[in-house]
Amino acid sequence: MPRNRRVFSLSLDNHKAKLVQSRRRPDHYELSVDGIPQSVVSMTEPTALEYAYIQHIARAIDAAADPGEPLFTVHLGAGALTLARYVEATRAGSPQLVVEFEPALYAAVIAALPLPEGADVRVIFGDARAVADAEFPVEGRSSVPSSPSAPLGAAATGATAVDTDWVEARFTVVDLWDAGVIRHRVASQEFYRRVAARSAPDGVVAVNLLDGHPFEYSRRQAATLSTVFEHVAVVLEAEPTDDEGPLSNVVIFASDEPLEIVRTPDLLGTPRPHMLHGDRLRSWIAEARIMTDADGTDSPDPDDPIWD
Repeated sequence: MPRNRRVFSLSLDNHKAKLVQSRRRPDHYELSVDGIPQSVVSMTEPTALEYAYIQHIARAIDAAADPGEPLFTVHLGAGALTLARYVEATRAGSPQLVVEFEPALYAAVIAALPLPEGADVRVIFGDARAVADAEFPVEGRSSVPSSPSAPLGAAATGATAVDTDWVEARFTVVDLWDAGVIRHRVASQEFYRRVAARSAPDGVVAVNLLDGHPFEYSRRQAATLSTVFEHVAVVLEAEPTDDEGPLSNVVIFASDEPLEIVRTPDLLGTPRPHMLHGDRLRSWIAEARIMTDADGTDSPDPDDPIWD
């Protein structure tokens, strides 16, 4: 059995990133930042997803278009590109765009774990809020970018996409972690309005959070997204009323069109997670305040003693 080996250890601004090969499954690699797992990649089975929340998002991606149909997908936060690899495996040649704050981390991941040849993935290096806020043409834009600004390999060496490539996204994954915390500037009503403006009319947005009872942060996020999108659903691994439940991932889906995971909840597989929508979601949100740039908070810190 091969010994567990570190593929790389990289010092970033205020953080330490590591990519480690699994001892038991040599084709699996885990990316962590400051000791917090961020992504798990299987190089031989990119559709084999490790974490439940990623499985939920992947199933929503599956439902966003007919099987095999190209789907312009935007990833805010790259990690080890787990979902980009999934989209390429299930919808080969789909145009994809990544917004990533750490060029050195992105380049190291791509060097260690290349994507398949021919994958149409571009990257914008920069702060997701700044990219979202940038002006872009509205009139006459195409439903997807007509051609890649740069192939993935070129992007890793410095050739990048531009903010005008992020238009008419059909699926957007918001996974913007600063190690274990999401900063409020990429979780506010103003930010989500910009994400909505860059989405297709039937586009779906999936926001990955980490929270626990009483889910104050998640309820505020659901309230905020409900002011921007017509349809919102929350998927919880934990029992929403269990006051001793653990800190766990919460995924919020939003769109201006009815959500397929609500119409077909069997998409989420078994065991079925808790899904809140409609009146049940409104009851759960209750009096939670929306988050704005002026009245927002960072996400709960998983190192806070309250979660012990």
